[in-house]
Amino acid sequence: MALGILLVGGFGTRLMPLTSETPKPMLPVAGIPVTEHQIMAAKAAGIHTLVLATSYLANVFTPYFGDGSRWGIKILYAVEKEPLGTGGAIRNAAQLFDLANLGDEPIVIFNGDVLSRHSIAEQIKFHQSKNAEVSLHLIDVEDARAFGCVPTDSDGRVTAFLEKMENPVTQSINAGCYIFHPRVLNEIPLGKVVSIERETFPALVKDARAIYGYREQAYWLDVGTPAALFKGSRDLIDGDFQSLAECKIDPSATITGKSSLGARVEVGADCIIEDCIVGDDVIIGNGTTLRHCFIAHGAHIAPATNLENFYQSVRKSEPIPS
Repeated sequence: MALGILLVGGFGTRLMPLTSETPKPMLPVAGIPVTEHQIMAAKAAGIHTLVLATSYLANVFTPYFGDGSRWGIKILYAVEKEPLGTGGAIRNAAQLFDLANLGDEPIVIFNGDVLSRHSIAEQIKFHQSKNAEVSLHLIDVEDARAFGCVPTDSDGRVTAFLEKMENPVTQSINAGCYIFHPRVLNEIPLGKVVSIERETFPALVKDARAIYGYREQAYWLDVGTPAALFKGSRDLIDGDFQSLAECKIDPSATITGKSSLGARVEVGADCIIEDCIVGDDVIIGNGTTLRHCFIAHGAHIAPATNLENFYQSVRKSEPIPS
């Protein structure tokens, strides 16, 4: 068994204007929010209690996820009132656990903008087999210049945390899923701005603490840009498109390109929807053509509208340009 913390407090600047009213982790991918995919992965790995570490648009999460009973997991919420960095956000969320009395129970930390198919359960086993204080999921990329590098020794022990460089010493990068021993989280200052990547991890290596890299070359994607968001949605769809059961789709409509439709979507006659992400409660009028578009929750699209490469966060009260 394990506990978890999911970091969902980011502003999603690279995804504006899509994140002007919806936090990045709540944007739909293959019909459901990114966070929902992560919650299901946490449950499958044996995590029984998960804290959502929120900040930006924090009030969006609770109405959707509630206490987590729908997913068979206990969900708690920690609100970060001022930006505290990754380490500060993790420590703020960890207040909801009794760190001093958890013994060796592992605490799994997820980044809220990453889709990963690696085995969290196997990472936990690795962490426990090494008697590690921290274990990080590492993957190898073809070009590591855009990432910080994490070299390890022959036993998997992390030897350094290196900033981006023109000639990386390794292709191994931090994939954003960490497992902590409770005592290490307890050492992070509470209420202070702390970077886990630039301060906590390098300090642990410098002090020769037991910090290990768990290697699994599984599917991994940072969905922090519109292009990546669409790629993640397409990658998770089995078939030409995906929609929820409560959608109403006219038989004459054509939906292709691994498009995804959210809940309670209505698609009119003779519509063409190609490579699109459509949110919940969207109404698409007859004869509309949408290609490579992101349509936000609640939008009403007039009949005979034609849109291509459209990424605007549009609500019911706003007109859709044609």
